[in-house]
Amino acid sequence: MTETIAARRTLPWWPDVLLLAAFAALTVALIQDHLLALDERVADWAFGHQPPVPYWTARVLNYLGQGGQVLTPIGLILTGLLTYRTRSIRALFPFIAAYVVTYLTIGPMKLYFDRAAPRYEGPFKTEMFNPVASGVESRSFPSGHMGNALVWYAVFGILAAALLRRTLTRWEFFAIRVLPVVIVFITTVYTGFHWLTDSIAGLLLGLFLARLVERIPWDRIPVPEMRGWERPAGL
Repeated sequence: MTETIAARRTLPWWPDVLLLAAFAALTVALIQDHLLALDERVADWAFGHQPPVPYWTARVLNYLGQGGQVLTPIGLILTGLLTYRTRSIRALFPFIAAYVVTYLTIGPMKLYFDRAAPRYEGPFKTEMFNPVASGVESRSFPSGHMGNALVWYAVFGILAAALLRRTLTRWEFFAIRVLPVVIVFITTVYTGFHWLTDSIAGLLLGLFLARLVERIPWDRIPVPEMRGWERPAGL
């Protein structure tokens, strides 16, 4: 577990700077009406190639990026198992952190940028700060599916490693951290839940947030004496 903590703490910062710069550049480009035609072409192609079997398969697989219906329950199960095994309050920290970083970033951005989703049938649907769309129809940028997936599967990886009491193998890392994110990206664009650039923005922001969560030395956070519940959780 020491190697796992060290690996998280020694992550270089320059990729994070690049991720934020790329996210900012993409956001500015969209605000200035660049890449909108690309988004429309990709969405039009997706809507024109949705026979029932591929479409509904994609719809089901897209649940891998659903925060409340899939990611939160899985996170609760893993957190509960680790808390039961370790009798440590620290086992709760990654789960709490996932909620905090996503709700303080992705949610407010969706409300601020006010971009309609591809399935919206009103005017200005590709534009940022849509003056007409409102409610759930105006919360497309950045993709919450992508942002949530990257953060939550990073937390799943942290919790799984603690439960296994070892670092994840390369294949385990791929299965937990990479494959679900790839599936969510493809299905989110294909089903028309988000524009291509929404998903790219969610990918950039989500990866930044995931790396932020990975850096935290959970077992070294100062906590008051709690009758033994402050002990390390192997995170």
